[in-house]
Amino acid sequence: MDATGALPQTKLSASNHDFSRSFPRARSVVSVARRSSVAFQQPDKLRSRELLVVSSSNSANKGMAASGGSYLSGPVLKRNPVGQAFFAAPVVGVDPYCEGFVDSHLHVTEEKVGVLLLNLGGPETLNDVQPFLYNLFADPDIIRLPRPFQFLQKPLAQLISVLRAPKSKEGYASIGGGSPLRKITDEQADGIKMALESKGLTANIYIGMRYWYPFTEEAILQIKKDKITKLVVLPLYPQFSISTTGSSLRVLQNIFSEDAYLSRLPIAIIQSWYQREGYIKSMADLIGGELQKFAKPEEVMIFFSAHGVPLTYVEDAGDPYKDQMEECIYLIMQELKARGSYNDHTLAYQSRVGPVQWLKPYTDEVLVELGQKGVKSLLAVPVSFVSEHIETLEEIDMEYKELALESGIENWGRVPALGCTSSFITDLADAVIEALPSAKSLSTTRSTSEEADHDFLSYAIKMIFGSVLAFVLLLSPKVITAFRNRLF
Repeated sequence: MDATGALPQTKLSASNHDFSRSFPRARSVVSVARRSSVAFQQPDKLRSRELLVVSSSNSANKGMAASGGSYLSGPVLKRNPVGQAFFAAPVVGVDPYCEGFVDSHLHVTEEKVGVLLLNLGGPETLNDVQPFLYNLFADPDIIRLPRPFQFLQKPLAQLISVLRAPKSKEGYASIGGGSPLRKITDEQADGIKMALESKGLTANIYIGMRYWYPFTEEAILQIKKDKITKLVVLPLYPQFSISTTGSSLRVLQNIFSEDAYLSRLPIAIIQSWYQREGYIKSMADLIGGELQKFAKPEEVMIFFSAHGVPLTYVEDAGDPYKDQMEECIYLIMQELKARGSYNDHTLAYQSRVGPVQWLKPYTDEVLVELGQKGVKSLLAVPVSFVSEHIETLEEIDMEYKELALESGIENWGRVPALGCTSSFITDLADAVIEALPSAKSLSTTRSTSEEADHDFLSYAIKMIFGSVLAFVLLLSPKVITAFRNRLF
């Protein structure tokens, strides 16, 4: 943890390294723990359930070349003209901690690298839907209540989850009875492990879901059990948002700051990776392939639909999500133009909840407008999703497709989520390798919240002391005499 109390983080520039793939794949061992069935679950009250850990006994390749990286932490400080968010870059000076042994001739450090994949999670059965929704809405990064009303967070989450569960169950029932997100993330984990091994790096891959199994807390317990000596945190969200990556990192920060072992564990966090060359090219590959399925590809409108966030996150809290999303789309379109595709495109935001304003324009409203303007061919691109789940399979493929066709759009297509696309998985493996040299242990200094509390306490003490001093002075004989002389 740095001097501000935030976990050290790395954001990687676009790159396209050509590593050797001649290394044989190490045998993977999958450890699975089953959970007991329960009607209600919370992340802070863990029950045993499936926890995927892909592990190997081989040590990490130590001949990997170091590459540059910066530590990113805290709120957005400024943005550049094209929308890229920059963050403060604290200096972390705590020596890395690792397990080692000493023989009669030399000291050898045995390094065990871990990669923690962070994702949202999703209900796997219809019975999971209501408790999953509770976990979602109980997150203060999802529903932000004013401080005096934060005691209502859990009762409000319970109410919303109960009210929304019937409709949500219908949605999940329409896509097979549950979210495929866990299965896809497992496959991505295995793919990243294989890609890393092909580049000479053996690593244990862990999955930490924010709102359903396996919870982040479970993954951290396994990381400790495996005695990982260096950890790379890779959120499976291309763009950073307070409500996604930010929420997961807050959980990590709380856990790490209270644990002696974890506070000494060198860690690097890849905060966002939407600008990476491998990701951009992978998206362009998928879009280009789907365009060719239309009779007249050049006439197709490319419709980027991103998951929305409340407007206050961007305007009041400094969430860089909107800027990063717009730059991401700019980079994808530049890549398509370089390949000879000059299609029109637009961006809209989906999945809004509640009466508050979310980022605009809204996907459903834009679809109607495009139909009214005479757009006949449309290709939907779920740009903020790298795995298929309820927002792509039900919301886009069913609800939005039906709305588009009713609005006059005749030819509809949809780009699949990246999933386990080989170029995408390879790029994530590159991102992990590039991040490793920047891994730093947590600082022993106070966390940001502790410093804030300390600052507030100091301010309160000063105010009290000042008030007492002023009161004493006002009651002193000289002051009273002077005051009387002024009046009379």
